[in-house]
Amino acid sequence: MNSKKNRSTMRLLGSQVKAARTAAGLTQRQLAERAMVDEETIASIEQGRRRLMTSLAKTLDLILDTKGTLTAGVDNLPDIDQFPLFAEEYMLHERQAISLSWYDALVVPGLLQTEEYARALLSSRLPAYDEDELATKLAGRISRQEILHRKVPPTMSFVVWEPALLWPNGGRETHIDQLRALREYSELPGLSLQIHPLNRTSHAGAAGSFILLETPDHQHLAYTESQRGSQWVSDPDEVSILTRKYAMLRTQALTIEESRSLLDRLLGEQ
Repeated sequence: MNSKKNRSTMRLLGSQVKAARTAAGLTQRQLAERAMVDEETIASIEQGRRRLMTSLAKTLDLILDTKGTLTAGVDNLPDIDQFPLFAEEYMLHERQAISLSWYDALVVPGLLQTEEYARALLSSRLPAYDEDELATKLAGRISRQEILHRKVPPTMSFVVWEPALLWPNGGRETHIDQLRALREYSELPGLSLQIHPLNRTSHAGAAGSFILLETPDHQHLAYTESQRGSQWVSDPDEVSILTRKYAMLRTQALTIEESRSLLDRLLGEQ
């Protein structure tokens, strides 16, 4: 029932886009050009086959003079699919990003997780996922790692607090395999991995994990996560604060070479 309701809402939102576009005297191609998206994207949204993301809804509200109606519709779309809407929007930007800066304090960043490490994390969720949900979430997380192996991958920087590497999530073998994978990832061209050691007396990331993204049109965005929610940060002042925090974290962290040496030491101790 929920699935049908969701599809119906998507079709309703798509019909509103079509009605507003028609009233504005624009074809799908013309609207797509003004919004700087593919014509197929507009067609799919109007037919209810594709979700209208918040960023595009805001753009269409401006182009079509719909006074925030489309954005409000997106904000109230039932949150019942594989990923919440904000997460879908994040993953869309992640796939398209030209640069990615990721700080994590408690766990290995999702893009660098092995399948067994990710499975152990997802399996510990409360309330627990059922088997189908777990399989879907796991497949979605692992598929995102495709960007690491593109012919032209984004420029990627990761800073990870040392406790994330000391926690034996999933047991000894899963822990060792994850450390070994991180050591291999640290050698990828265009990817820097730095560890923020426990012995530092100051820590710019004490408030929690966050991700910085640069889009192909050079928009700078941030994404933050907490126990009970996540949010996009697009306000330039707020993104600037997180960017400065990340810059400080990189100076507080070990160098790339020192980080590799620490991983080697941790692997040698296992």
